[in-house]
Amino acid sequence: MNTFDWIVLLVTMVGIAAYGAWHTRHTDHLDTYLKGSKTTRWGTIGISVMATQASAITFLSIPGQGFESGIGFVQNYFGLPLALIIVCVVFLPIYRKLGVYTAYEFLGQRFDQKTRLLGAGLFLLQRGLAAGVTIYAPAIILATVLGWRLDLTIIATGLLVIIYTVTGGSEAVSLTQKWQMGIIFGGMVTAFFILVARLPDGLGFSGAAHIAGAMGKLEAVDFSFNPDKRYTLWTGLFGGLFLSLSYFGTDQSQVQRYIGGAALREGRLGLMFNALLKIPMQFSILLLGALLFVFYQFQPAPVFYNRVEWQQHATGSNAATFRALEEKNAALHAVKQEKIRTWLKARERADTVNEPPARAAMLEAQAATEAVRDQAKAALAKADPLAKTKDSDYVFIGFILDQLPHGVIGLLIAVMIAAALGSKSGELNALGTTTTIDLWRHFRPLAAHDEARNVRAAKWFTAFWGFVAIAFALFAGFAENLIEAINIIGSIFYGVVLGIFLVAFFLKHIGGTAVFWSAVVAQTLIFALYLLRHRFPVLDFSYLWYNLIGCVACVILSLALQAILPAKPTRSAAI
Repeated sequence: MNTFDWIVLLVTMVGIAAYGAWHTRHTDHLDTYLKGSKTTRWGTIGISVMATQASAITFLSIPGQGFESGIGFVQNYFGLPLALIIVCVVFLPIYRKLGVYTAYEFLGQRFDQKTRLLGAGLFLLQRGLAAGVTIYAPAIILATVLGWRLDLTIIATGLLVIIYTVTGGSEAVSLTQKWQMGIIFGGMVTAFFILVARLPDGLGFSGAAHIAGAMGKLEAVDFSFNPDKRYTLWTGLFGGLFLSLSYFGTDQSQVQRYIGGAALREGRLGLMFNALLKIPMQFSILLLGALLFVFYQFQPAPVFYNRVEWQQHATGSNAATFRALEEKNAALHAVKQEKIRTWLKARERADTVNEPPARAAMLEAQAATEAVRDQAKAALAKADPLAKTKDSDYVFIGFILDQLPHGVIGLLIAVMIAAALGSKSGELNALGTTTTIDLWRHFRPLAAHDEARNVRAAKWFTAFWGFVAIAFALFAGFAENLIEAINIIGSIFYGVVLGIFLVAFFLKHIGGTAVFWSAVVAQTLIFALYLLRHRFPVLDFSYLWYNLIGCVACVILSLALQAILPAKPTRSAAI
């Protein structure tokens, strides 16, 4: 990065934060601070919902996912549109009718306070952990690739988002996320067109798509029932449905984005905006990763894409081993280029005789280069057992730094940080709101009617969770696959929380005691399944199924337990 890149980056980031803080500096009413302006329209709501979910992990890790495994990860989102329709029909009208600040207030009205505290506690636990991943993810990659100090990167981005989120609350989050998403989309579109323009002459998008397809990167849908496969049509439709339904319907970081606004219609349109655009957006980012794979078939490709990590261990006593692997990779890469060009010529001539063996030779050459990459990762792990051997998250940012013009580099780095700030601000706002409404006002009932005091408390709790996330990011280590780390954390908790809400909505004869203890047992079951998955291979299935298992277990146990408990009428304020 040169001076121009730094100017673009700093002006973009500081400008957005200053804009949000200035325009919401006089937000002093609890309703506005926690829910946002009552004049907010559906477009702002829709963008805010999308920005809260689309963290920097989306734009760093998903291109790497497409590069490494192809676009099959898109199946993870197949259940999302139906989930958002259900939220629009069932969840949103009830939240607005009751005028709640948090989804867990509804549980208190429908059941009892212990169930409300359980729902809020599960949210605070999983979202507090996820907030740490959200801030850690871009920081670790930016620090590694750009040579920044990791701790300073975490602290700087964390403090920036704390300032404007605490200052303006939910309204500041919505205002800034609108501009952040504009920068993100502009940057990603720019990267896409530059990538296509940098492909070899005559290849173009169509030729690149044929290569990606032939090498297994464009297999979007897997119809198999193999439980060992993490992403299939069925895990996406069923596990993804329950994951999305719980995330958008019960996670306060999303609920808070759409319960405010001018009217019920605005919230519904904002959610439908996401139902229509989320899958195409994720598909496009994955496709960008698949095209990156093709790009590096015709460019010098490193044996390991986290080049800083590689160079740290490629000297000293291991230098000869690492240099031999680099040379072997370069030689095999050259052979693979030749095989790819041979296949392309056979395909262009419609040579049905030579095309199949040419394709087989190309795939064999690809397998050989992947084998060398595996050897490189093994050598890295042997040299340093603590070294991170997952390098797919570094592919896209490496392309940005190596291939894009100055100015655009600064813009794309701003995209990563903007996504981190947008998602982080939504999470902090929700954590602060839940702590204030469901904990502070529960244990300090005399403060419930002191609006100024509640606003101050909400600001302090928002800042508190911001510093907790910074501390967690500084001192904790996370799974190497960042996009999966976020989804795994959510899947462990979301199913059980969703089960509580489905009981509340549809099984009106079940009381708080039954659903509370059923949720505790169901959550314990999910913890056990996750912790024992490596010891018992039969339990090592896709994490997306945790959402379905947790939800169904909570509902069934609630029915069974209520059958042996005294009948307990539900509260009239529920629905």
